[in-house]
Amino acid sequence: GREGRETWGVRNTLLFSCQLDGSDLQDLTGHTDFCLSSTVLSDTAEASFGAHYEFTGDGRHVLMCFGWHGASVVATVPISGGRVRLLTQGPASTVMGNLSEDGRRMAMCTGDSVTLPEIAVAEIRGGRSLQELSPRPLTDFNGPLLSQLALSTPVETWVTADDGTRVHTWTMTPPGHSARSRRRPAVLQVHGGPHALYGTTFFHEFQVQAAAGYVVVFSNPRGSKGYGETHCTAIQGRWGEADWADVQAVAGFMEQHPAIDPRRIAIAGGSYGGYMTNWAITHSDRFAAAITDRCVSNLVSMAGSSDYPLVPGEYWPGNPWDDSQEIWRQSPIRSIRNAKTPTLVIHSEGDLRCNVEQGEQVYAALKILGVPTRFVRYPRETSHGMSRCGPADLRIHRLGEILGWWKKHL
Repeated sequence: GREGRETWGVRNTLLFSCQLDGSDLQDLTGHTDFCLSSTVLSDTAEASFGAHYEFTGDGRHVLMCFGWHGASVVATVPISGGRVRLLTQGPASTVMGNLSEDGRRMAMCTGDSVTLPEIAVAEIRGGRSLQELSPRPLTDFNGPLLSQLALSTPVETWVTADDGTRVHTWTMTPPGHSARSRRRPAVLQVHGGPHALYGTTFFHEFQVQAAAGYVVVFSNPRGSKGYGETHCTAIQGRWGEADWADVQAVAGFMEQHPAIDPRRIAIAGGSYGGYMTNWAITHSDRFAAAITDRCVSNLVSMAGSSDYPLVPGEYWPGNPWDDSQEIWRQSPIRSIRNAKTPTLVIHSEGDLRCNVEQGEQVYAALKILGVPTRFVRYPRETSHGMSRCGPADLRIHRLGEILGWWKKHL
């Protein structure tokens, strides 16, 4: 947990120990900048923002799993306090399971950007100083399929924003693309949360777009987890500022990239990524097309229609009824008359986090303003996580709509 009240989780989630009666509370990880609820997003699993930890068999250490610099890592800390050690390293991502009864083996899932997660087991050795874990794969369920596919391996880089902030960024070029190939249209993907991160996980949607001939770029601008509390809290109650500066820096990087046609760059994202897409089309005309998915458009109305509370004065200043100046200022719909970018709106009627009215407001305004737009809405049986865990036929339909929009406007 963390000390004090906080709903949106911008501060680091820490690991504490105490006696069974609650006495002798000790903070085991506060001397680091790790966050135990830091989650690397993908579309091969539902997003889960809970902390995951286990005692070792002898009770002397706690094992934990969290996102750090784009990878899901397993780490350990002595129960008596001391240094936090990473037991796995990127670019692979490891999701920790439980331990064997004797505490000598850990079950886990391992994968990376071109490998779907498979089950593995790792021996736990080292006594008082645990050694690095070396997962031994037990399954290869997806190997036969992956061996038939041409996949894109992301290339890692760091982009520097105008104020010197370094933004962790990955670029996926279409399979078979070479330095002598023609410049390609590109898509800048913005993750949701916003307090989560992209990284070295298999992202089916990105691979589909790369296979269709698009360069896909994704990054972790300020507001993302996995780079320390300062990086994450930089946008608390101030969306559309430092995060927008970082997104623009990545867009500038794309415009200079030798594989990308700078006249054909699009932006897309879901949830908060939809917010940033809406912000981009209302504050810039640099993008040739956009897709806003399960978006946030109006923070004032969302405060009364979301299952996630907007507690007055906690994350954002003010409240939505008689002190709404700040959340209205940060609402993209406030600037929608500036939009000129062809925009596809995708939303689910069963979305309880970002109610479908958020997408409706964007679509209605763009339609009235004469901006090319299309609204694809999915039935109430779907949810905010439809692209990750929705029905397969609707997920396939959604991917078809995405490719169709890019084909028409890029």
